[in-house]
Amino acid sequence: MTYIDYFKELCKIPHGSGNTKAISDYLVKFAKDRNLEHYQDAAGNVIIIKEASKGRESEEPVIIQGHMDMVAVSDDGRDMKVTPLDVREEGDFLFADKTSLGGDDGIAVAYGLALLSDDTLSLPRIELVITVDEEVGMLGASVLDTSVLTGHRMLNLDSEEEGIFLVSCAGGARIDMHFPVSPVEPEGGKAYKISVSGLIGGHSGTEINKGRANAIRMVGHILHKLADAKLILGINDLKGGVADNAIATDCEAIVLCKPVEAELFDIIRYEVLEKYVSVETGAKITLAETNELRNGGKWYGNSENSLSKFMTTLPNGVIAMSRNIEGLVETSLNVGIASMDDKGVHLSVSVRSNVDSEKESLVANILNICKDYGVTTNVHGDYPGWAYREYSPLRERMISVYKEMYGEEPKVEALHAGLECGIFAGRIKDLDCVSFGPNMMDIHTTREKLSLSSAKRTWEFLLQILS
Repeated sequence: MTYIDYFKELCKIPHGSGNTKAISDYLVKFAKDRNLEHYQDAAGNVIIIKEASKGRESEEPVIIQGHMDMVAVSDDGRDMKVTPLDVREEGDFLFADKTSLGGDDGIAVAYGLALLSDDTLSLPRIELVITVDEEVGMLGASVLDTSVLTGHRMLNLDSEEEGIFLVSCAGGARIDMHFPVSPVEPEGGKAYKISVSGLIGGHSGTEINKGRANAIRMVGHILHKLADAKLILGINDLKGGVADNAIATDCEAIVLCKPVEAELFDIIRYEVLEKYVSVETGAKITLAETNELRNGGKWYGNSENSLSKFMTTLPNGVIAMSRNIEGLVETSLNVGIASMDDKGVHLSVSVRSNVDSEKESLVANILNICKDYGVTTNVHGDYPGWAYREYSPLRERMISVYKEMYGEEPKVEALHAGLECGIFAGRIKDLDCVSFGPNMMDIHTTREKLSLSSAKRTWEFLLQILS
């Protein structure tokens, strides 16, 4: 089977973050069927080892690394925990109908399986490491026992731009927030549904600086403007976003208000969308009367603090640009998920920084804001950044091979997004690591596409590095 065959097989197994047991077991079966040394831990991480080909036993092993989970989103509300991906091919692109594709990072798994299953290839000892739940805080890598690994060179296949070698990345953390509410019994008013939809979205690390709107933030601003006009009497529900590390494309709120004039909402819509008009051309912001109530059909409020003020006070987007690397976002924050129940409003945010001290400072600032509003918090999924390594024989070999194959220099860059390289570098002494991969577009969205020609070139490049 080719790497594309394996990729399509993986797409038949639902494997969103937190739902990886089936795909983890598939990897174990793959190893057992081929009598390969393998390890599966309690979290579901899998390590598969293939000894060196004849004549290459004395060479240093190579770690091939990626993650098995994907950001599973759909356009049609299907249950991504049980529904296989409907993979389509059109021209040079592979995509999944009405869902994300999971090229991030299914292509790494597929490359790894293709390497291990092809006995015609001459390879050094390959140590394939596939982790779980990378997309929700690198939870798998954070608990992985690396003691069985003997390699000190690692190829991380979790990048989405061909010809770019990543050699440093941001650290990050997740913060879950709970804004308390209590039932209220307002008199009068009308029930309205506020909806923001049709936004571009995207990865909250690599695309946070592209001027894209966040639907949760937009709804927060709309609520704040209605509150300033003293129209809001209560809230019944707030729901938006699908992942901490994805820019929210949709959000809606059900609120009880004094009558809202159409002209006033037109002004609010204009003010909220104004700075995004040139980017978010498909944005839809609507206000409509509704009979739909959730959360027991009750209205909720907070007598001491304003939810809308909290949502708009909370930072979001680019916080600081790097002073050392031109064009690199240094520190950022993304409000990725909003939900509500009868106890309160829940927000989940992703914090990133290429400077660990700045990440810690931003987390502390957020916690102070939350304290001021009586919001309880849970910080988790904290992972370190990956520092640039001045002396890297692996990087130099990869540059040389790339120039020989394609007649041009690759780009060597730092990334404002999390990679598991930082965790591995902290556990494996003197680890020499580079991250690379084929061209993928709009990852973490239903527009995700994988370039087949780029995937082929990347496969050939990987083989040449290992030759």
